Amino acid sequence: MQVRTILFLLLSGLAALLLAACAPMTTDTATDSGASDDAASATVTVIHPQGETTVVKNPATVVVFNYSALDTLDALGIPVAGVPQGPSMPPHLQKYNGEEYAGVGSTFEPDAEAVNALDPDLIIVGLRSAAVYDDMAKIAPTIDVTVDWAQKLEAYRAYMDNLAVIFDKEAEVNAHLENIDARIAEVQTLAEESGKTALVILTTGGELSGYGPGSRFGLVHDLLHVAPATEGLATEVHGDAISYEFILEQNPDILYVLDRDATVGDEGESAARMLDNEIVNATTAARNGNIVYLNGPAWYMADSGMTMFPAMIDDVAAGLELAADDLQ
Repeated sequence: MQVRTILFLLLSGLAALLLAACAPMTTDTATDSGASDDAASATVTVIHPQGETTVVKNPATVVVFNYSALDTLDALGIPVAGVPQGPSMPPHLQKYNGEEYAGVGSTFEPDAEAVNALDPDLIIVGLRSAAVYDDMAKIAPTIDVTVDWAQKLEAYRAYMDNLAVIFDKEAEVNAHLENIDARIAEVQTLAEESGKTALVILTTGGELSGYGPGSRFGLVHDLLHVAPATEGLATEVHGDAISYEFILEQNPDILYVLDRDATVGDEGESAARMLDNEIVNATTAARNGNIVYLNGPAWYMADSGMTMFPAMIDDVAAGLELAADDLQ
């Protein structure tokens, strides 16, 4: 073989090696079954309220600082390694206080050392824990699942879609969202046809707060189309301080009541006892038996969970159905 031929073959082989080295790597497809064990896993980039995060698909070790997300992962059968354990855990999620799960601090104050020890593939924050996003993102890929109450359904869809694509649960989530849409349409029709008004109140420490359109509990009016008994209530997280006389003045057909103390396990007078007085009993809602005590864990602790969000819709429907009975 001539020297020029040998040189040509060597140069051709070198060029092929260089081209292979420069070829782009993809991170959104699964590793081939014949690839080596240490090859990079598939990843997905999701957009959330605090930016974009690239996450490995089907992360093996997940730490969750948001009870709505925990409710959703539990409903989807997705394993969780670490959670903020303690008495604030919603009753239906109490199993996560067990020894088989790692305690990682509280929703407001994560234990960074405990989180680091787990070497998580994904950390989920949201709502009360959203403020610790930057700290957690230094440890592992982190997403924020906070649902903006001003855009409840759209934000709920977005975070559910993110979890669906990360954990390969698109079929289950799509079916769930279709059911949610259908249920919302049913309740909207019920609300519009009833012509009834409603007021949402929260009791805590012997005090009353009122909530209306645009508030954290505004889905009653904004999403489900129940007419508000009054306009202009503050939309801040703690609502407006109100009195028994205020409730009578607004005279709602339906009174939706959230007993915060009972929900979080604080001692105090129950909402039912507080509202059992001459002033409230003179309202249309009380006279017709249309006072609905809301599912506390759903409305206050995990309002965007896969099982809790539907429970909220059902609570609103229950009040409308009671009111509809008044017309029989």
